[in-house]
Amino acid sequence: MQRDTILFDINETVLDLRILQPLFEREFGGAANSATWFATLLHSSTVCALTGVKTDFKSLAELTLVALAGRIGMELDEVVREEILSNFTILKPYPDVQPALQRLQSFGYQTVAFSNSSENLLRAQLDNAGLAPFFSDIVSVEGSGSFKPDPKVYRFAADILKRPMTGLRLVAAHDWDTHGAMSAGMKAAFIGRSSANYNSVYRKPDIFEKSMTSLVEKILIADE
Repeated sequence: MQRDTILFDINETVLDLRILQPLFEREFGGAANSATWFATLLHSSTVCALTGVKTDFKSLAELTLVALAGRIGMELDEVVREEILSNFTILKPYPDVQPALQRLQSFGYQTVAFSNSSENLLRAQLDNAGLAPFFSDIVSVEGSGSFKPDPKVYRFAADILKRPMTGLRLVAAHDWDTHGAMSAGMKAAFIGRSSANYNSVYRKPDIFEKSMTSLVEKILIADE
C-alpha cells in the first residue's frame, strides 16, 4: 500500500452546513446568505494566510457575520451572533461519511480530521456529530499560525502526523484545498458536494466523485 493516511477537510466535506440556513433566512432574509457568509469567511482566512495576520477561525467567523450584516444595512446583536456560531458546533455529518471512514479503517488506513477550525471547535464538532471515534487523529491549523491553503499548513500536518507528504492524501469538497494540498506535495481527492465546477486553473486530483462511498472505493483501487 503506497499511502496509509487520509486527511479529511471537515466543514462542507464531512459536515453539512445546511443546518445554518434557517438562521440566515430568519436574520438575513435569505437562506443563501449562509453560503455567502462561509465563502467570505474562507476568503478572509486566505487573506490572513497570505499577509501574515494572526487570528483564529472563530474570530474571523464573527467578524464576517458582522460585515455581512453591514452590507445589507443591518446589525446583529451579540445574542444572535452567538446563536449562529454555536450552531456551527452542532453540524450534522453527511450520511455517507461514517461508513466511508469505517471502510478505510478496515483496510488499515489512518483517518485524520484536518481543519481551519480551532482544535477546541474541531473536537466539539466531531463529538457532537458522533464522528470522533471514526478519526484516528485530528489536526487543527491553529498550531501553524496560518490557514489552508498556505503550503506551510499542509507541511505542518505532515510534521504532526510524522508522515512524508507523499504518504498523505487530502479529501476535500473545496477545489482550492485540494489544489493547496497537491501544491504542497500531497495527493488529493475531490468530492463534489455542490454543483459548482472545479476551477480549471487549479491542480486536478486523480479522484473526482460525488459521494464519499465511491470516492473511498477509488482510493482503495488507486493504492493497490
